[in-house]
Amino acid sequence: MMRQERSGFKFEHFNPKDLDPFDKLFDIFKELITHTSGDFDEAIDWLRELDKEYKLTTPEYTVDDFIEDLKERGYIREEFDPEKGGDGEGDEEGNGPGKYSITAKTEQLLRKHALDQIFGNMRKGNTGNHKTNKLGSGDEHTGDLREYRFGDGLDRISMTESLRNAQVNHGMDDFYLSESDLIVEDTQFKAQMSTVLMIDISHSMILYGEDRITPAKKVAMALAELITTRYPKDTLDIIVFGNDAWPIKIADLPYLKVGPYHTNTVAGLQLAMDILRRKRNTNKQIFMITDGKPSCLRLKDGRYYKNSNGLDEYIVEKCYTMAAQARRLHIPITTFMIANDPYLQRFIDEFTEANQGKAFFTGLQGLGEMIFHDYEANRRKRLK
Repeated sequence: MMRQERSGFKFEHFNPKDLDPFDKLFDIFKELITHTSGDFDEAIDWLRELDKEYKLTTPEYTVDDFIEDLKERGYIREEFDPEKGGDGEGDEEGNGPGKYSITAKTEQLLRKHALDQIFGNMRKGNTGNHKTNKLGSGDEHTGDLREYRFGDGLDRISMTESLRNAQVNHGMDDFYLSESDLIVEDTQFKAQMSTVLMIDISHSMILYGEDRITPAKKVAMALAELITTRYPKDTLDIIVFGNDAWPIKIADLPYLKVGPYHTNTVAGLQLAMDILRRKRNTNKQIFMITDGKPSCLRLKDGRYYKNSNGLDEYIVEKCYTMAAQARRLHIPITTFMIANDPYLQRFIDEFTEANQGKAFFTGLQGLGEMIFHDYEANRRKRLK
């Protein structure tokens, strides 16, 4: 009798492969350059401090070697100021008079890094438009089968299912295919989505010892990378609002900073709706990330009306008016409220009711995942 040998498992201590010295520092550098709003010198200062504490480098590979690799690989460039004698030749010790800044290659990499962090390692495939929940003569297959109806295109007939149906209905001896045997696969209409992301850059976004702007900035970079790679026919516009509101380019996101501003929510909503009015897409939406109450308005004569003490009734009513106006334009507003003050939550509840939109009361943890899931859910909005 042959004895069957059984295979077993051998357990060993996991020894991770040593990271390349550059890669180890580069992962840290990407976090630091985002936190410092693209300030290369400040990021390197932080890296040197971390190196002193945690021994990140070796005598064979120093922070200065890392900087040279960044330059050689095209992640940073050296800019020279002619007024300061910047001729590109440097001094006798080989130190150039220029200042380093990150390149477009790094900006794109930061967006991808944010996407990987927040939304997971998503594949670039399956690009296209947003699906709606309306079935019909679209071009994305749903996998659902149904009987043939007059007007269905021949290219949508499932021959395998139709032949199987004919065999069941008529048998093989007297095999034939009739219209009643035909089976088609349903498809979905596709709709493009136009999104405006509003980011609060008022001073409160860095108050109380909490950095709120960096997570908001990461969310914006990740959302931009998601849309441009997975849904390239969609549009994303990003605006920031403090005392006023203005649009920024996706390339500007790593450099975004908080200013000494109040919160002019009305100006942000006005600009967002102006942008969306010019879009031809059927589906439109506004995402607003904020941590504070509206505290500023710009009057018709150009002066600013500001009040940071509680909720100013005049400012609040203007916000409600804008929410209702967006509703009439079929533009839902989804508010991601970072603050948890009860009176601010009540304001957002009433603001959301006026718009018939949605509100999420969240901290910074999980903000990105929440926005991603809501964006994906809105892909199925019905064409109007």
